Order: sequence, then C-alpha cells, then structure tokens
Amino acid sequence: MLGNASPEASAWRPLFNGHDLDGWVAKINHHPLGDNAHGTFVAEGGILHVRYDGYRGFFDEFAHLVYRQPFSSYRLRFDYRFVGVDTPGGPPWSKRNSGVMIYGQAPETIGRDQPFPISIEIQLLNGEGADQRTTGNICTPGTNVEIGGQRATSHCVLSVSRPYAGEDWVHVEIEVRSGGRTVVEVDGVEVVRFDKPELDPTDLTAMPIYLAGGARSVALTSGYISLQGEGHPIDFRRIEILELAGGAP
Repeated sequence: MLGNASPEASAWRPLFNGHDLDGWVAKINHHPLGDNAHGTFVAEGGILHVRYDGYRGFFDEFAHLVYRQPFSSYRLRFDYRFVGVDTPGGPPWSKRNSGVMIYGQAPETIGRDQPFPISIEIQLLNGEGADQRTTGNICTPGTNVEIGGQRATSHCVLSVSRPYAGEDWVHVEIEVRSGGRTVVEVDGVEVVRFDKPELDPTDLTAMPIYLAGGARSVALTSGYISLQGEGHPIDFRRIEILELAGGAP
C-alpha cells in the first residue's frame, strides 16, 4: 500500500480545510474563471459537495474546482462518494461519473468554452444494480500516457478495481512521480499505473499550450489538481497531499 510507505506521514497536509473553498478556484464550462455558477461547489461540515440543485437542467456545464498551486511529485489521498440522482439533460455516460484531474493546465489558460482542462483524469465511476463499474480508470483529455510500456491508444483505460455501487465512501490514493510513474490505489489495492505523461500536440486544445512552450517538449512534469463535476452529485472529503522529493523514471 502506498500509505504504508510514508515515513514523512507528518508532512501530509490538507488541501481542503473543510469549511470553505479557500485555495481553490472554480472553472465551469461557458463561465469565466472564478464563477462558481449555480453554487455547484459547496463546502460544509468537512465535506466538499458537488451539487446541481441550482440547475434547471445539465447542458454541458462540466465543472472543475482547481487547486491554485501546481505540484510535481506527490501523494494525493481523498475519499469520495456518489449520492442522489443525475441531473436531467446530462449525457448518458455522465451518470455516476466524476474524476480528479492531475497534470492539469493552469486555470488561467482554460478557455471559457473549454469543457475539460488539458490533464490526466483519474476517473471515478459507480454503477447501479447490474451496471456496476470499475473506478480509478485513466482518461487523457489532450494528453498521452504509456501503460505497460506501450502508448495508450484509447481515450480511457479501465482499471482492475472491483465494481463499485451504492453511496459508501471510497478511499483513493495517487502517487505521482514528476514526468514518470503514477500509481492509483482504491481502498488500499493498486488498480492501475501509467508512465511518461505528455501533452498531445495533435490535440486542438493542447496544441496552443505546446506551441506556447516553444514546441520543445511534450513531457509533463508538473501540473494542477482539480475535482470534477459532470452532472451527478458527488462528495469529497479528507483531501490531503504529501509532497515528495524528486521524480522517477
């Protein structure tokens, strides 16, 4: 388990203080940076809620709450749970679907009408009844990764987690080594790992970021963390980070 190999455990620090959104900034599709439209993100009683009570319907207002500091090598841990029902109007795939984005672009560079930041998504899923699904999958909006020494050719790669359903809390830990290996654990079990995170310079959204860097390298060595809302209510709690020295091959 990642959590057992932590002699620096006292260096864990919270990214979410439990009572407000200090340190975070909302970016919701079709809205300017900083506009927490419809009260999508709410902090209360130690829980960060993603809620759609203020929406008449969900029409691609994909939401991200971005932590304002970038990170390179670190461990991130948090609990999440899906609650309630999905918001009318969302695409079928958004039901009980959310994520935590790592290696994300700076929030100031996310376009007003850009639905997802350039990033690598640790996808959080849940099922109902017979439709139970894995969680901790990898998706790559504007990015590329290697899995098992091969470049992943699909947008999303499934993890090997057990299926999840219901409204119980699920614990996730992610270890990121700058530009190298990333390992995802769900409830203490490794479910997926990937290497060599890169920008995809052929992606129309990622291309300007690649060119702005002088088109020298596609390698990603740091980035921003964000919590996602795709139309289904979800809660997060105990969001903590442990910064690590150096990267990994």
